[in-house]
Amino acid sequence: MEGKQPVSMRRSRSPLQWLARLESLCLANARNLPRQENTEQVWVGIGFRLGDMKLVAPLGEVVEILTPPALSRVPRTKPWVCGIANVRGNLLPIMDLQGYLYDRPAHIDRRSRILVVDHEGLYSGLVVDAVLGLKHFVDAQRCEELPDGDERVHAYLSHGFRTDEEHWGVFSMHLLAKMPQFVQAAV
Repeated sequence: MEGKQPVSMRRSRSPLQWLARLESLCLANARNLPRQENTEQVWVGIGFRLGDMKLVAPLGEVVEILTPPALSRVPRTKPWVCGIANVRGNLLPIMDLQGYLYDRPAHIDRRSRILVVDHEGLYSGLVVDAVLGLKHFVDAQRCEELPDGDERVHAYLSHGFRTDEEHWGVFSMHLLAKMPQFVQAAV
């Protein structure tokens, strides 16, 4: 037995031999971990509110979430262009998503947030009423039915997710970034 060897023999092992011995003891005494079988795919997105509608953007389509920064107005732009902000040395155009979709300006308050999109050369921030955190959905919650709301927002929704008490529309930031009427913000 290892414990009954004289001290001189225990010290004569090389570090590599000690590691090999330690590995064999660990393997001999290890217990098998429980296996998780049949895992469900989980879809993750950023939940946000736009008016009364609860929407979720795919996690990979939002690069950052900001509190509304100080803005400088940009002349000769459409009414839904809030302005431009200096965010860590980068100029970020800030757009009012509600103003763009519904022709009525958002009321920016302490819960308002900016969702930053960076897609195919379009780097822009979108004002939303509130960010509701990360939302996780499983395949069984997916539905093709879109939540109730104005048809103008439905153009940017691909599908929805339904939980026991809520219906979330999946809002594509990348589709918005490709729309010519969104990209052409000058008047």
